[in-house]
This record gives sequence, structure tokens and C-alpha cells, in this order.
Amino acid sequence: MKLESQLEKIARFQHLELLANQIVEGFISGMHKSPFHGFSAEFAEHKLYNVGESTRHIDWKLFAKTDRLYTKCFEEETNLRCHIVIDNSSSMHYPTLKSNQSFYENKLGFSVMASAVLMHMLKKQRDAVGLSVFSDQYDYYAPEKGSDRHYRMILNQLEYVLEKPKIRKSTDAVSFLHQIAEKMHRRSMIVLFTDMFQLEEDEKLFDALQHLRHNKHKVILFHVIDRKTEFNFDFDNRPRKYIDVETGDEVVLFSENVKGLYEESMKSYIKKLELNCAQNRIRYVPVDVGEDFEKILLTYLAEKQKFG
Repeated sequence: MKLESQLEKIARFQHLELLANQIVEGFISGMHKSPFHGFSAEFAEHKLYNVGESTRHIDWKLFAKTDRLYTKCFEEETNLRCHIVIDNSSSMHYPTLKSNQSFYENKLGFSVMASAVLMHMLKKQRDAVGLSVFSDQYDYYAPEKGSDRHYRMILNQLEYVLEKPKIRKSTDAVSFLHQIAEKMHRRSMIVLFTDMFQLEEDEKLFDALQHLRHNKHKVILFHVIDRKTEFNFDFDNRPRKYIDVETGDEVVLFSENVKGLYEESMKSYIKKLELNCAQNRIRYVPVDVGEDFEKILLTYLAEKQKFG
């Protein structure tokens, strides 16, 4: 029985890695055919030569084939340090998945899949990756490293996050974002996946996000939502029971009675988030669990171009 359970776990681990690989390879293939093909110019073993750099490691054979200058990247070199942060509170496990749905069709699953996709891209480019997972406690921390063993350890942790849903766990984002900021001693790209359900702590939350930017870190905030129900409040008008997944509080109401007010409140909140992020030089990107992962990769590549 234990052997069967272990084999199932290995199969899921390989499934996540395989999916990430397919998504990245499909994306890169599409980029080569698009006006943005320059973004995918950095390969696992090479990077585009920049004027002023040493010519010592230029690959002249590749230059003869492509008429473009690339320098060799060696295994111990790291072009970028990226720390991925995942909010694992109960609200991130919404919506509840049906048996015929994929794991990445709720907010946490989407964040895990997006993280695996980013990790695969980072691995291809010999970049270092770290991971933090938090809810009402600091669930997991791994510093940024570039080894294959480290990469697989983090993938294994992402699988564990999917297997262990948080039941009525609130988000203490403020405390743990400050802790993460204190751990980041070298300039890095920090990528945060959260649903931002801490409306009562706006100012404290943005103080924590600003703290992440110390030492000139670049911060990308992926605001993960289920747009259909959390933004558009798209429910039929039968009386429904709405349950706060973090506190267990319940309310019964007709959706039409609150739909207009709710949607206006959400629009106002999103605008406030956008403004605060712009003022703090944080890249704010709303993402819908119904979307693919192209926006995630395009954002990462665009921000990496600015990171130098």
C-alpha cells in the first residue's frame, strides 16, 4: 500500500513537471513566430552579448551560424535570482474543484502551475529560484539556488501544497512578507501569487510590499482571481448561502440584491491596488484562473529585460 502511494506521488510530480515543460516549450515555439521573438533569445547555454562585456566567452561558431553574438553561460553562472511567494490561505483554494476539472482551475492550483512554469523557464536559463509559502504561518522557505536537485525539491514542495488544502486558514501576509524581505540579502526578482483578500489591512500590506523592494528588488504581484464569481459576481438569483472559507461566517442572500454594489466595490479596490502598486514601483498583474499561462511568462520576460 505504501509503495502504491509513493508511485502515485511520483506520477503526480512528473505530471506537474511535464505540464510545465509542455507549456514553456509551446510558449517559446509561439514566441519564435511572433513579433516578440527577441524575448526568447536566451538559451540554457547562451545569452545575448551586450556591448561593453568581455569578448572572452563569445561563441564564434554560433556567430558564424546566426550572425548574432552570444556569450557562453556556464553552469555555475546565475543571471537572475527569483524568489516565488505563494499565498496558501483557505481563500486561495477557491473555487472548489469538480471531479472533471484540472487542479489549476482554482486559485491555488493556478498559482502552483504558474510557479512550476516560471521555474522551468528559470531552469532553462540557468537562473536561481527560491520559494516561500505562507498562510497563517510561514509554511515553507527555500533560498534561491540553481541546482537541479534544488529545482526538484521545490517542485516536490509544490506538489505537497496541492495535496494539503488549508481549512479555515486566514492570511497573515503582512507579517510574512516582512519576514521574506528580511531574508532577501541579494538583489532578486520577487514574484507573489495572492488573491489579496486583506481589504482591512491595505496600508500595512503595502508597507510590507514596499519592504520587499529594499535593496532594489523587483516585485511582481500576480493578483489571482476567479473573475466570473469574484469580480463579476455571476450567480443565478436563487437564495444562496455564501460562506467565508477562512472564518466560516455565513450569509444567505439573493445575488441580484448585492451584485451592483459588490462589483463597484471590486472595481474600486482593483483601481486602488493598481495605483498603490504604481506608486511603489511594483508590477501589478491581475490574472484569472480561467486564463492560460501566457500572461505569466510574458510578464516575467518583460520584467527580466528591465532587471539588469
